[in-house]
Order: sequence, then C-alpha cells, then structure tokens
Amino acid sequence: MFWSVGSRGPSLRSGFRLRARTPARRLKFESYLRSHFFCAVGCIPVTPQTRKRIQLVMAVALALATFRVAFIFYGRYTEKSATAETPSQPPLNPDSYVVPRKLHAYDLKSARELVGRPVWVREGYRSAYFPCEPARLRCDFQHEAGLLGPIQRLEVNDVIRVPSPQAAGRPQIMVVFEREGKPYAFSVGSVSGENYKLFIDDMLFLQDPHQLYRHWPADVWQAVDQHQVHQGMSELQVGLSLGTSDLHGSGLGSTRVLTYPNNGKPLVVTFEQDRVVDIQPAPPGS
Repeated sequence: MFWSVGSRGPSLRSGFRLRARTPARRLKFESYLRSHFFCAVGCIPVTPQTRKRIQLVMAVALALATFRVAFIFYGRYTEKSATAETPSQPPLNPDSYVVPRKLHAYDLKSARELVGRPVWVREGYRSAYFPCEPARLRCDFQHEAGLLGPIQRLEVNDVIRVPSPQAAGRPQIMVVFEREGKPYAFSVGSVSGENYKLFIDDMLFLQDPHQLYRHWPADVWQAVDQHQVHQGMSELQVGLSLGTSDLHGSGLGSTRVLTYPNNGKPLVVTFEQDRVVDIQPAPPGS
C-alpha cells in the first residue's frame, strides 16, 4: 500500500482509489486505520477489549517478575543471616592427627618382636610387675614389686609364657625388663589353648611420646615429666602425667570429673571442654 500526493487521497496498487474528497472524510479514514492496525508486519486489529487484555497480561507478568526478584533477594538475605548466625567450628585438636604405631601381635612369636626395643607405658599405675626368672620361665606372682609409672621407659629383654597360679590352664604372656639389675615382668595378655588375648597396643607406646606429641608446649611436657598437673592441660596430657583415673558420673557433656590415684596422692581434676579448670586433693578414703 502507498499514499498518493494528490488531492484524491490514498490509493491501492490495484488502482482502486479510496475516496476521501473532504478533509473530514480523510481524518475519519486515518482514525479508522490507527484504531484497527498497529504493526508493520501483519495488520492486527486492536479493539478496546484486546487492549485491556494485553494490559492485564502485562500487569500479571510484571507482578510475577516483581515476586521473583523479591524471592531471590529474600533467599540471599536468609542465607547470609544463617551463615552469620552459625557458630564456627572449633579447630581440630592436633592430637587427633597422632596415630601411634601398633604391633598387632597375635601369638607369642609375634609378641617377641618387642625384644630389644624400648617401650613406654601408656597408662601409669595400672599394671603390676613381679620378680621374674626368665631362664626358668617363672614369675613370683605372690610378691608384687610395684606398679609401672606413667610413660615409664622400659627396655624389653624378653617375652615369655609362664603358668599363672591364679588361673590354672591360662598361662600369662609376660614382658621382661630389668630394674636396678634385677629382672621383672608384667603381663600383657593370656592364652587359652591356642587362643591368645594380647593387649600390647593398649598398654605400651612403641614410640617415644615426646616425639609423638612434640607439638605440646615445653611447660606441658615439663609438668608431664614431673607427674604434675596444672590448669589448661588436656585430659590426655593429665593421663600421661598422673596415670590411670576413675570417672565420676556418666562423663557425658562438656564437664568431666576424674579422680587420679596418683601413686597414693589422689587428686580430683575437673575438665571443661577438655581443659583442666579445677584441681583438688581427693577426700580421705576415696
């Protein structure tokens, strides 16, 4: 379609003339075109009803877009708030990275791999040792010589199997060491028939604890070596210093109270979050 410049108004390529002789008719014709056609691609009629529908669709789309943007901002805000309110996890205790070497002994022959090697006592004042005659495979269980001390260093001279007067038919597996030039031995398990029950890895360190826990401060190691305890030490550190302990209550929660016999000088130690917060002498008779 194109427009002619002449006074006769618009015309079609077919030659058909749209008569609009007067300005009033021409204005009415142009108004008709504007109200019924609106795009350059395909002439689409735009009635008042169609216009209202388009406006309604646009309003709904705008509302949905607004809701989507608001939802995104709300999600980001709540995620940021949750991250800010979440308490940071405490750093992992370096002791958790320490994995002591184990022997995994399962019979007398494998247990004898200790011979000629130094070992350190894991839990002091728990295991008794007795006079021993290794050549005769005998130990004097009637005369206890003492208790192994915390992280006491021992040189293993032999590992032997001896009969036990307390449990007939259940020989004891004994680790032999020397003290002041005399042989002594302590039990690390028993045997029934061909079944061995050995507790070497639970009772002994095969490596020097000073090297295993070399990340501990010097003042902590000084207290451990002197079998002392002070505030701020961990339960593991106190255990290596004072030896075996008895737990008060269930031990659940962040507070734990333990009594350490401490070789006849018992102490009651309170831990909070695995740190010593209180040290008291144990009541008489405890």
